[in-house]
Amino acid sequence: MSGTALLQASGVSKRFGGVTAVDTVDFSLAEGELRCLIGPNGAGKSTFFKLLTGQLAPSTGTIKFRGHDVTHAKTHEIARLGVGIKTQIPNVFNGLIVRENLYVSAIRINKPARARAIVDEVLARLALTDIADRLVGVLAHGQRQWVEIGAVLAQEPDLILLDEPAAGMTHEEVARTAQLIREINRTKALIVVEHDMQFIRMIAKQVTVFNQGRILVEDNVEHVLANQAVRDVYLGKRAA
Repeated sequence: MSGTALLQASGVSKRFGGVTAVDTVDFSLAEGELRCLIGPNGAGKSTFFKLLTGQLAPSTGTIKFRGHDVTHAKTHEIARLGVGIKTQIPNVFNGLIVRENLYVSAIRINKPARARAIVDEVLARLALTDIADRLVGVLAHGQRQWVEIGAVLAQEPDLILLDEPAAGMTHEEVARTAQLIREINRTKALIVVEHDMQFIRMIAKQVTVFNQGRILVEDNVEHVLANQAVRDVYLGKRAA
């Protein structure tokens, strides 16, 4: 699969002093795939996310995107290759309206006419048209998260990485976010880092489970959720 993978991590580790947060991880993502990275707090999934996005550099190993070595690339360099990133903390402009937030993203790599067309497409695709002219600063938490997902989408990446996109949302917002992610996956590959198992049930096909810096299980969502070792680490027990 390594020859056709969209994203490939080989032997990736990250150490902080004497602590190994990610330990010799091999990971492969296919074109158009939706993969969820899950695990209890401290399992290493968020550190691995930061390694994939250039926020951290691996201590060992290599990371390739479409065959390009991005092991030590900066976040903006990885983005330029076609990777869109949404972190846990919303990164939006409160003093701009929704449409303007999306335009700021689209205009970075497009001419004005094309950028405006992309904004209209994203507003329609994410059902944000009704709030397009509202200031982002007055929006509810879930709406702000959707605007940021829209801003990432407006950059037309081939791969989108989302770090806990449903965190802090109401049940209705979580359901809406799951719907958006499934819709986006019709045309984009995604990696979603999450710890909420109910949310995972709503979106996941393939799941990679981290525990103690390593991949514990990698399988389809039904098998993962039925796996006793996965249940044990989530309940704080020793994995079998």
